[in-house]
Amino acid sequence: MADNGKAKSGSGGAYTINLENFSKRLKEFYDHWNGNKSDLWGSSDAIAIATPPPSDDLRYLKSSALNVWLLGYEFPETIIVFIQKQIHFLCSQKKANLIGTLKKAANEAVGADIVLHVKGKNGDGIDLMGNILCAVCAQSKSDTPVVGHIAKEAPEGKLLETWAEKLSGESVQLTDVTNGFSELFAVKDATEIICVKKAAYLTSSVMKNFVVPTMEKVIDEEKKVSHSSLMDDTEKIILDPLKAKVKLKAENIDICYPPVFQSGGKFDLRPGASSNDDYLYYDPTSVIICAIGSRYSNYCSNVARTFLIDATLTQSKAYETLLKAQEAALAACKPGNQMCTVYQAAVAVFENNAPELLSNLTKSAGTGMGLEFRESGLNLNPKNDRLIKEGMIFNICLGLNNVQAETNNEKTKQFSLLLADTALVTDKTVEILTNCSKAVKDVAYSFNEDEEEVPKPKRPKVELNGLEAVHSKTTLRSDNQEMSKEEQRRQHQAELARQKNEETARRLAGGGSGSGDGRGPARASNELVAYKNVNDVPSPRELVVHVDQRNEAVLLPIYGSMVPFHVSTVKSVTSHQDNRTCTIRIFFNVPGMPFSNDNNLKSQGAIFLKEITFRSKDPRHSSEVVQQIKTLRRQVTSRESERAERATLVTQEKLQLASTKTKQMRLNDLWIRPPFGGRGRKLSGTFEAHVNGFRYSTSRADERVDIMYANIKHAFFQPAEKEMITLLHFHLHNHIMVGNKKTKDVQFYVEVMDVVQTVGGSRRSALDPDEIEEEQRERDRKNRINMEFQNYVNKVNDHWSQPQFKGLDLEFDITLRELGFHGVPHKASAFIIPTSTCLVELIETPFLVVTLGEIEIVNLERVGFGTKNFDMAIVFKDFKKDVLRIDSIPSSSLDAIKEWLDTTDLKYYESRLNLNWRPILKTIIDDPRQFVEDGGWEFLNMEASDSEAEEESEESDQGYEPSDAEPESESEDDDSGSASLVESDEDEDEDSDEESEEDKGKTWDELEREATNADREHGAESDSEEERRRRKVKTFSKSGPPPQRGSGSSSKHHPPPGRGSSGKSRPPPDRGSSKGGLSKKPKFG
Repeated sequence: MADNGKAKSGSGGAYTINLENFSKRLKEFYDHWNGNKSDLWGSSDAIAIATPPPSDDLRYLKSSALNVWLLGYEFPETIIVFIQKQIHFLCSQKKANLIGTLKKAANEAVGADIVLHVKGKNGDGIDLMGNILCAVCAQSKSDTPVVGHIAKEAPEGKLLETWAEKLSGESVQLTDVTNGFSELFAVKDATEIICVKKAAYLTSSVMKNFVVPTMEKVIDEEKKVSHSSLMDDTEKIILDPLKAKVKLKAENIDICYPPVFQSGGKFDLRPGASSNDDYLYYDPTSVIICAIGSRYSNYCSNVARTFLIDATLTQSKAYETLLKAQEAALAACKPGNQMCTVYQAAVAVFENNAPELLSNLTKSAGTGMGLEFRESGLNLNPKNDRLIKEGMIFNICLGLNNVQAETNNEKTKQFSLLLADTALVTDKTVEILTNCSKAVKDVAYSFNEDEEEVPKPKRPKVELNGLEAVHSKTTLRSDNQEMSKEEQRRQHQAELARQKNEETARRLAGGGSGSGDGRGPARASNELVAYKNVNDVPSPRELVVHVDQRNEAVLLPIYGSMVPFHVSTVKSVTSHQDNRTCTIRIFFNVPGMPFSNDNNLKSQGAIFLKEITFRSKDPRHSSEVVQQIKTLRRQVTSRESERAERATLVTQEKLQLASTKTKQMRLNDLWIRPPFGGRGRKLSGTFEAHVNGFRYSTSRADERVDIMYANIKHAFFQPAEKEMITLLHFHLHNHIMVGNKKTKDVQFYVEVMDVVQTVGGSRRSALDPDEIEEEQRERDRKNRINMEFQNYVNKVNDHWSQPQFKGLDLEFDITLRELGFHGVPHKASAFIIPTSTCLVELIETPFLVVTLGEIEIVNLERVGFGTKNFDMAIVFKDFKKDVLRIDSIPSSSLDAIKEWLDTTDLKYYESRLNLNWRPILKTIIDDPRQFVEDGGWEFLNMEASDSEAEEESEESDQGYEPSDAEPESESEDDDSGSASLVESDEDEDEDSDEESEEDKGKTWDELEREATNADREHGAESDSEEERRRRKVKTFSKSGPPPQRGSGSSSKHHPPPGRGSSGKSRPPPDRGSSKGGLSKKPKFG
């Protein structure tokens, strides 16, 4: 017998029935029966329910549902007959003992007596059945009483078969009362709703915490896993909820149906579908359907999701339309609506958006759900006119079956889609209980693989950096698939350029947004008061310079009187000591001086002291006074600076502490960055999550920081892998104060490894058992800390999923380490890592957090042949904001960065030189209309601007042969004003001319052999400039065709002439420049 959570177990393992629930539901049943006898209950005089023997098969029966709903247990091989004044039970002795406890409750609830008929162990119970039917006839006013039963349930077992024969043989009329029970069970009470919510929470947790990560791992590692094995693993997780991070008792858990996994073109969207033994298919354009359902205390829940792998446009459109249709169906589930309107709302979406898919839509939008997975009579089809009521539970399930795709692959030419959620009808709207994302961004995966049968666009000539298409080694050895990927990226970037220029034009037309410097007003001199009254000025015993620490004043002896000056008026103080005397010079802040904030009308008639000098014969007193003034001035300046910063802070809401009754989300022994000020020993603290914010505090009362959820712009979790710390980082909307520091970035971290220095300094062997054990301890500590942080992050994410935080869009973002690259964002090299929404560097200070949504464009600078590094310039949408530069990025990361930028829909450009961005942005802000008319950001597009050079390069590429005419043309085209490109003596010039005659028409191999022989004869140091030039040509030719005259190309020693080149620009690093100035470097083409 299954416990549904309403029956309570007594001492000694004996079962007890919840009398309160029994009385309430028995009365509800009798009221419903009497109130709808003719409509739903077939005018029945009695209702007979026969429950079959237990079975290992997963099945849903109305008789079992009634047992659980009314009694809290399923009573197999039991017959229950309800009449107006009596309730008859035919069962075994053990069951009769339990049911006997309900006699008083039944009589008080509906005035009916419970009559028990105990069947012997080997008896057939025919006599007892006759007694029950006699009682029915006695209480009925008709000679042929009407007995209601569940017609669709065929009798199972000897007892039920005998009962069916007895009913058919007696003078009674049988009527089907299935609709009556369907209506009775349709509206759930508070206890039932709680059970469904727990089941739905388990179902969605299994989907989020197990199914999706497992599937992603299988696809990422390209494993071969069958649908049936995934089904078995998922079923085990459901039955052991702790593995899904759900704290529910396993004895109350069961599955609704075996989990369903389908892919590879074989789809079955019927409720009775199963998982086959085929391998999970995740090649491009494939579709994977996952559906799971779980039960808590016999109450069902269901969720189904479809995952798209490198989806085609047809698949994406179909999924987006299906998602809109399901949302429309959910919106139509309102109290008072007919059930047919739910399906009609979904059909309307397809009629408006994708009428060609209407024939593929499932014929129903779902069913009612509760103790049964599909409650009869509650189908959401176009023919059901029953009304939706508050408290009903529906499985809103929509799908598209066997849609044709534009591929020829047998496993992807047809695909199906399925979406299902458990929904509760409330007083005004519907509440989705299965909180599992179905947005396109969360179910569509792109692995950047091109399907063979997808037609490839014709690949035009690719131009890099304005040069002819010289391929690198990887490009030369790549296949057409790699070339197609590059072409797809170029096409996508061209579309992004168009969209970006339109977006920029709209934004500039509406007026740019800028912000001030964020500085608070400085205090004027007339606001500084050292003493309110002249009587408060102390009277020193001697006329010497005196410092009043308490009143923050400096007392100076002037004409026999002590004149006070507030220390903030002192600009600087110096001292100088000669043989006998010591000189003190004090400079004051006066109006008209640079950085003075006292240029107001109130000070026009005042007289200011600019400088004063004192001489003293006591050098000790002089040095003490100078030190006291400097110290006091530093303290006051620091205090005033902090006050000015606090004046610009946005007022935060007050932190609401979590109740002590609830289990607090807490991490202990964390450190904070930026650290608190002060010279005392730094202390670790506790980080707690409360109702509306976080609180970090140490044992010191003044060391406390509150971070409101509403002030969090981005939250990051970065586990320790190659670093020494595991951290949580918060990037805020508005500044807060951490100690005396104003900051927008706050970080909390734990060091996962202890820095240990071995005494003696000797290195131990890698096979030393102590060394191995220590390394294992470090690994265990790192894994434990990472897991603690991960659990904390999961709890906070669940807390943020509550409705009151929906508008904040909060979720911890995890760094994508595999996309990271090295660069210099500030002064030191760091490892910069993208996340789903940002580009961050969270280890080295100052931190780097760039929101991708705030980026206008990205310009990759110093990109060219032979350079080891390049730079990245990030231009923000707010043109008043300085361009962010990340320098010295290894060239090996270029392709990966381009791919990441393209995937995140960020437009990027490439240039060979660093640009001076301040005048560029100033020009855009001053004349945005001209900027838009000139093509927007396309002035950065080197391919477009160098198209003419490309055509000329193509013509000159045909049959290139080195000739002695080249240096001549070079000298003619050279605008540098130098007398010649090559400086050498006359003998070398003659030799050079003779060699050029001999070289005419020779191949590269011949020229290289001659250069090698020349090296052997003359040595490297005796090489002429002409010979070195020739060797550089050969070196350059190894990576591609030789450069041509007029192509606009240059060697790696020169910035190219043309757009953006100037003396102020930084050229790429030179790895082998010759002696002399720039004019002496050979230039080719």
